Amino acid sequence: MQLIDIGANLAHDSFDGDRDAVMQRAAKAGVVQMVVTGSSVDATQRAIELSRAHPGVLFATAGVHPHHAADLTLEALPALQELARDPSVVAAGECGLDYFRDFSPRDLQRRAFAWQLEIAAKTGKPVFLHQRDAHDDFIAILREHRSGLVGGVAHCFTAGEKERDAYLELGLAIGITGWINDERRGQHLRDVVRGIPADKLMIETDAPYLLPRDIRPSPKSRRNEPAFLPWVVRALAAARGETPEAVATCTTANAQAFFKMGTFLVS
Repeated sequence: MQLIDIGANLAHDSFDGDRDAVMQRAAKAGVVQMVVTGSSVDATQRAIELSRAHPGVLFATAGVHPHHAADLTLEALPALQELARDPSVVAAGECGLDYFRDFSPRDLQRRAFAWQLEIAAKTGKPVFLHQRDAHDDFIAILREHRSGLVGGVAHCFTAGEKERDAYLELGLAIGITGWINDERRGQHLRDVVRGIPADKLMIETDAPYLLPRDIRPSPKSRRNEPAFLPWVVRALAAARGETPEAVATCTTANAQAFFKMGTFLVS
């Protein structure tokens, strides 16, 4: 199987000591391309640098996570927009709303979200979206800007049928992580994913977060990495009543088309 991890925080400092080995393990597991998430201006810059060092394999997003929304000031906006125009950047974001943690004031989250949707519209790139416990405001802002967007993906989807249907109504793709492997928190998701059309489905690890709980033998470290993406594929396939190969084929095709990644460098 050839897989694409559409959301891996490879610029995270937890990978500083063995990033090359992490990439080698990913390739051995069949992960042929990865999108490195930009969650702040600094993280976006690092994601771009990684992508430039591994052309055709790594790609970047350019954005500010809602946790860091307070850092996205009017003065900082031009720098982010310039980063979003970089050829290695395939999406604007990670952007959206997070009312679960509330690490940034909600009004500043909404402002940063709208600004980044405007950047996506200006650059003609899709948006990489984050939403947690903020569905109504998230949808309202997204609807306001949707006509100017080329597309979007609801990253790390963990919600229910209501949210799924609202995202699909707006033409969004949906990214599934190892949350679906969690027998405690992800049980509901195994029903919800059956209602996602095959052409709107993508997969991701969100590494170093969300280590699939059903990996055996269990890793000594709790750090997730792209090499564990096949576990997400198998759990997703089981939930949808499909083969892992079928899930791999459709999600890989969807990711390549959505992010305009070009053809594989491997056979």
